Amino acid sequence: MSKVQEVLDIVKGMTVLELAELVKKFEEEFGVSAAAPVAVAAPGAPAAAGGAAAAEEEKTEFDVILKEVGGNKIQVIKVVRELTGLGLKEAKDLVDNAPKPLKEGVSKEEAEQIKAKLAEAGATVEIK
Repeated sequence: MSKVQEVLDIVKGMTVLELAELVKKFEEEFGVSAAAPVAVAAPGAPAAAGGAAAAEEEKTEFDVILKEVGGNKIQVIKVVRELTGLGLKEAKDLVDNAPKPLKEGVSKEEAEQIKAKLAEAGATVEIK
């Protein structure tokens, strides 16, 4: 029996709590995040691990989409420049071509902050 198969057999016999502890140890030992591998490995685990897979798949990265500029286009361009670091022309092009993604892969808190700033400037924003 190969080492890989041995490890798989061991993982199949583990409880959800043991799997969570194993993931934590992998992250500490190798300095990586195992969120995606856990979600991939969970379907091969026993049915009891199904709940853990659902918890691991909770969305942690969000995309902020500028849907509509609103009536205060200049203010929206200023906020877009501040948030993205784009130049005036690039920010204006992004605003003129809405709906467009403004930021991708940000935390929920950051996405909410961006949405609040743009809403204050009069823009409509969607978080996906």
